[in-house]
Amino acid sequence: MSYDFYAFMDRMKYIKRWQLMRSVRDENIMEHSQQVAMFAHALAVINNEIFGGDANAEKAALYAIYHECGEVMTGDLPTPIKYFNSNINGAYKNLEARAADKLLSTLPEPLKNRLSPFVKPDTGCYEYKLMKVADRLSAYVKCLEELRCGNNEFSKAKKSIEEDIRSRNIPEAEYFFENFIPAFSLSLDELEGL
Repeated sequence: MSYDFYAFMDRMKYIKRWQLMRSVRDENIMEHSQQVAMFAHALAVINNEIFGGDANAEKAALYAIYHECGEVMTGDLPTPIKYFNSNINGAYKNLEARAADKLLSTLPEPLKNRLSPFVKPDTGCYEYKLMKVADRLSAYVKCLEELRCGNNEFSKAKKSIEEDIRSRNIPEAEYFFENFIPAFSLSLDELEGL
């Protein structure tokens, strides 16, 4: 018997983000998920090492790896449409849940039991909240990249995403924002100190 789950996951590289905006460089959900995983892991480590917390960094990273997986079946619905009203948002959440169930059905039972908590996460746990902030940080970094390339299409998005990140009052996010985000506006020569 052949199982389709990882072939579906491989298709994440074909799902384009920021579809309603002109981008200097296209971004897909596979690369986005990798960046969110890295940021979520970092936020959990900051929680533990800087703020004395006990976040599970691996759990946060795994939430991030799978946080867009349903989009291999639904596509990436642009944010303005997804949040246009509560009816559309509710219908889309239902569609995402059905896509997650469909994806999980493409796994053998022992793997399904192990992956289900990440494909259908506990949205109330702190690691999930860290992943959601990491998702916003990734979007903010995309805005910085586009603006650095002279694409002002992302200026309003940058402002609203920063406001959203800061409104969450998550100390790890503030720490990351203050200590790591400034470097994303530097050129390679500036990063290397040349």
